[in-house]
Amino acid sequence: MASALFRFMGAVGRNIIVANTVGSFALLAVMVMGGFILSRVDVKKWWLWGYWFSPMMYGQNALAVNEFLGKSWSHVLPNSTEPLGVKVLQSRGIFPEAYWYWIGVGASIGYMLLFNLLFPMALHYLDPYGKPQAIISKEALAERNAGKNEHIIELSSRFQGYSDKVNESRRSVSSRTLSARVNSTCARDHSRKRGMVLPFTPLSITFDEIRYAVDMPQEMKNQGILEDRLELLKGVNGSFRPGVLTALMGVSGAGKTTLMDVLSGRKTAGYIQGQITISGYPKKQETFARIAGYCEQTDIHSPHVTVYESLVYSAWLRLPPEVDSATRQMFIEEVMELVELTSLREALVGLPGVNGLSTEQRKRLTIAVELVANPSIIFMDEPTSGLDARAAAIVMRTVRNTVDTGRTVVCTIHQPSIDIFDAFDELLLLKRGGEEIYVGPLGQHCAHLINYFEGINGVTKIKNGYNPATWMLEVTSEAEEEALGVNFAELYKNSDLYR
Repeated sequence: MASALFRFMGAVGRNIIVANTVGSFALLAVMVMGGFILSRVDVKKWWLWGYWFSPMMYGQNALAVNEFLGKSWSHVLPNSTEPLGVKVLQSRGIFPEAYWYWIGVGASIGYMLLFNLLFPMALHYLDPYGKPQAIISKEALAERNAGKNEHIIELSSRFQGYSDKVNESRRSVSSRTLSARVNSTCARDHSRKRGMVLPFTPLSITFDEIRYAVDMPQEMKNQGILEDRLELLKGVNGSFRPGVLTALMGVSGAGKTTLMDVLSGRKTAGYIQGQITISGYPKKQETFARIAGYCEQTDIHSPHVTVYESLVYSAWLRLPPEVDSATRQMFIEEVMELVELTSLREALVGLPGVNGLSTEQRKRLTIAVELVANPSIIFMDEPTSGLDARAAAIVMRTVRNTVDTGRTVVCTIHQPSIDIFDAFDELLLLKRGGEEIYVGPLGQHCAHLINYFEGINGVTKIKNGYNPATWMLEVTSEAEEEALGVNFAELYKNSDLYR
């Protein structure tokens, strides 16, 4: 009954602040008028109705009758004709009849049914104080689009020559770029690439013997460790290429995010060694920041602006000043189409978990905010974390669309489902301690990955229908290494794949 009451109060309140206030008042009223804090004989006549309406009164009276009419209270005091339990009940204004127990039980059940019935009715008939998503209707959107038709036609004709030059540039660039697709998604028709009104140069990023260390924490020194530095990455090599979706995986503490932060230039402390090149040229952070984007795991957006306004703001800040307003607007529209946010363009971002966009929609907005900067390389830190299977699939479709524009995309990911893992083209797998144990293509249904690890003596074969990502992390764990007596990092360094 109490759960049903507070659900009903939450539905009536429609706002966490109002619901807390109304719920606290309801709790106070129910407790005070329940016949325990104030007995029926102490309640004023003009608010006696509150006593009879209080659900607590019926439950408390049922318990009291059940207790005081029992054998423990059946003895009669001297100079009295009634048992002690009856006298106690009478002093509290409770009717000392046994049927009051059943009245209390029935009333509690009745109130439970009543509140559970009023709860969905309140949800259905009471409008929220503020709309969680300020989305315009289809009719209003159609009218707005009709009003913009002339403007769009004018833009199209104005940029016809410009688009021809862009297409010419695309053809020349595509002839030079690598197209190493190992997934079935490669069979798609890429003749129409979205999000490419503004030209960009597809770039690859290659890194050789990357090492990253920090000063040894004092706590570890106190435990007897003599080294001055704690090495988090130990000679990691690899490359991320245009049009190839790469998964960066490993157990917790393997250094996935650390490697991505080092490559993107977000690590400003510590000691970094190794060589990073961008399409063959040494990386310079000042210019690299112009052609790279980074989607953090935590989605941080202003809650009081719409989706479209968030993208406009990012585009104004990050696109070169040579891009005029009309071109910028067309580019924003194509980015929204690319990440499937067109229907939510007028939706308020809102507060996470309270109102506004859902977690999955906020994740797509994070990707779009980086895309409007027109980067060639995009880093994504666990884009599917905290999402259910359906939401994760929608986000991965957005990521796949981004890769299909010819950009280089790298994602850290933790134990993905079979479908999500199958969407990746290549894998960089790290073990705890920051050492690589597999860098290469996944293959159709992860065939290359499975063949590589099953070729190691003692590794358990994967079962039919088992998730390759889960199996991979299980068979390369520290416990498995000790049981097999092998070092997966050394095996990889001596493999044909590494060579």
